[in-house]
Amino acid sequence: MSNREVTTLSSEETIRCGRELGAQLAPPVLILLCGDLGAGKTTLTKGIVSGLEAAGEEEVTSPTFTLVHKYGGEARVYHVDLYRIDGARDLDTLGLEDLFAEPAVVIVEWAEKLTLRADWPVVRIRLEHAGEDARRISVTDADNILRSSRNQTDSR
Repeated sequence: MSNREVTTLSSEETIRCGRELGAQLAPPVLILLCGDLGAGKTTLTKGIVSGLEAAGEEEVTSPTFTLVHKYGGEARVYHVDLYRIDGARDLDTLGLEDLFAEPAVVIVEWAEKLTLRADWPVVRIRLEHAGEDARRISVTDADNILRSSRNQTDSR
């Protein structure tokens, strides 16, 4: 298991961190994002999607009301937000299992609500407030799928 922790001091740094993570990923992979409201999950996702060259970071928005956004490019990326999901019945109506029918990168905000199991490699990311604009980003690469930065800690 590979762990990495980064502290970013602005949203621009959080996006850059996501871009670096995205550049290390190859589908299929499931990215599970956890953290309080406003912790930077969507901001990090902007960078991940951009790093995967699936869309520009300005095109990435929170899917809080649509629940799933799809981005295409060299890698297909699905961005899922489970904040408004209330229980297994709501989750079942999303049809998330369909997202796993093709190699893609699936990014799930509020991943603690996800009960669906996939046989894909998983990267777990926890975001925490660490001051005004600062964020602590902890990455656990349980399947050792990140192509670089394995077994190190990077704090800015």
